[in-house]
Amino acid sequence: MTREVRLLAGAFAVVGLVAANGVALAFAPSNDTGQTPGSPSERTKQHKDYSGKALLGDNIKKNGPHRLLDHGKYRASVTVWNGKITGMSVRHADQGSVSVTKYETTTNMTGGATNSVRVASYDLVQSRHVRTTWIVYGYDDEWGDEYLYWFPYEMISDGITGAIDSDPAY
Repeated sequence: MTREVRLLAGAFAVVGLVAANGVALAFAPSNDTGQTPGSPSERTKQHKDYSGKALLGDNIKKNGPHRLLDHGKYRASVTVWNGKITGMSVRHADQGSVSVTKYETTTNMTGGATNSVRVASYDLVQSRHVRTTWIVYGYDDEWGDEYLYWFPYEMISDGITGAIDSDPAY
């Protein structure tokens, strides 16, 4: 009897997963405006975090501007002088310069996202009490998507000058 119940529960789970996948892949019907839900005018705003330190890499040792990433028509770059970042600029291919906001926070959104279990005994006690300050440069594109580039405080030339104190609640 127990074996039949387990097989029946497993069969229901498989049927449920197949049904859910079919719903997720189904094309959404258009509405009165002729746009499908999920089009740029109706979609949710995305929030994208990038490790600026990883993107910059060894270029921190070379003076001058260095390109980080391109997102469509947007090109983000940082300027380095004597091993420190002096600023970030973003250019749109058609519209020119885009405003960049500088934040200061102690929460890192780029390094801790893993799907594995982290055993508490592997952490150093000191790391729980000593917090790293992060400087974050961010901009919004024409769809309202936010792109954030995270750098440790030590990599920034002018530190928190002009930075907005932020504790992101994402």
